[in-house]
Amino acid sequence: MANTHPLEQQLEYQFDQPSLLQQALTHRSFSAQHNERLEFLGDGVLNFIVASLLYDRFERINEGDLSRVRSNLVKQDTLAQLALQLQLSSHLRLGEGELKSGGFNRPSILADALEAVFGAIYLDGGFDAAHAVIKKLYQPLLDQTDPKTVGKDAKTLLQETLQGMRLELPTYTVIDTRGAAHNQIFTVNCHIEALAIQTQAEGRNRRAAEQEAAALALAALQDQRPGKKST
Repeated sequence: MANTHPLEQQLEYQFDQPSLLQQALTHRSFSAQHNERLEFLGDGVLNFIVASLLYDRFERINEGDLSRVRSNLVKQDTLAQLALQLQLSSHLRLGEGELKSGGFNRPSILADALEAVFGAIYLDGGFDAAHAVIKKLYQPLLDQTDPKTVGKDAKTLLQETLQGMRLELPTYTVIDTRGAAHNQIFTVNCHIEALAIQTQAEGRNRRAAEQEAAALALAALQDQRPGKKST
């Protein structure tokens, strides 16, 4: 019997066809027998399984919110973090150029490789095997998921919080710009008049600065809300 690959131990799944795992870990810079087709397949498998897990877990959530939560769970950043937890980067097969440029830590490469692994498991063991691996891997994330907030940006969360309190929405004002036209830094003020909250933040464009200011205002608002325990 062939030796178990370290990643198989992490996944708690052993391949009947180890060549599928090897291909899943192979970047196009290393070989013509790379993982892009497996990634395509794994992307579809992952989206379906995560949708199924969310459907079963959150019975009263509508389609729009389910789609938003799923998008957050299958996005590149989330996949890359899961790949790092599995220490997948140490098993990637990359060409010399990608190795020199740090490709083994690039989020896009990590995310694509993990999706390829899901595709490989599906081909090797079928849907039930892929479902078991993905469910186990995603369980901690699902346990931490609040469908009311996950995937929403700070401005949206702040707006919804204020609307729930029946307060007027915040105003955002650009109070400073500096730097060359192609590399400006914006400073934005976020003002919630009814709560006497004002925050300022910087960003490389107005939208980014507004989001940062909104995040600070949301934190300040939470600190003011009744029932917050003092430490």
